[in-house]
Amino acid sequence: MSTAISTAAGAPSAPASDGGPEELPDVGLRERKRRATSRSIQRAVLELSRDKGLDNVTVDEISRRADVSPRTFFNYFSSKESAVLGESPFSLKSADVQTFIAAGPGQPIFDGLLVIMRSMAETDDHDLEMHQLRKMVVRDYPHLLVQRITSMHEFELELTGAIEERLVTDARQGASGTEIPDQAVISERARLIAMVSIATMRHAWARWAAAAETQSMSTLLTHSFRELQTLL
Repeated sequence: MSTAISTAAGAPSAPASDGGPEELPDVGLRERKRRATSRSIQRAVLELSRDKGLDNVTVDEISRRADVSPRTFFNYFSSKESAVLGESPFSLKSADVQTFIAAGPGQPIFDGLLVIMRSMAETDDHDLEMHQLRKMVVRDYPHLLVQRITSMHEFELELTGAIEERLVTDARQGASGTEIPDQAVISERARLIAMVSIATMRHAWARWAAAAETQSMSTLLTHSFRELQTLL
């Protein structure tokens, strides 16, 4: 099984320049408005929680600070706690997963995973100040930290499942006759690959969160996966 991060056709291309943020793909006006409203609500609840404690903050206060109605608030988040946590950055897109599974043995598997990670990064609003605010608030509320850890674990399971499907598909395409791949071996391999990929993603996040980086998350992910290649 090939795991190298290649620059061949079909592999993720390198950013045009490492000197600044990449251009995010164009999104529709409705989606831009949705993201802006979500971000406004998140910032409002985080600032209020920092100033007076989450327990002392109401949805009405959050809505006034964000300049939305309480009804709009609940269209985006089910509770003030969920607004603190924000929209999970750990969410696989079905289309990306299907493309990854169907890519075939010709695509190094970490190349395919980088495409998935970059796609996730492009839909996440990486606001360093809000990230630091969220970290501060979540630290004071252990039950929110547990929810965040649970979300990450669910993402790991989902990613492992996608990788397992990809490995099975690749093995069947490369098998001769009626040879059946060893499911137990494939399952363990998928878990290992998922854990390595998530660690690489966290490496990119750590560089971004250090505040010394001006590059986009998509660029940092590419750099981190390239570093991974040197270790394989």
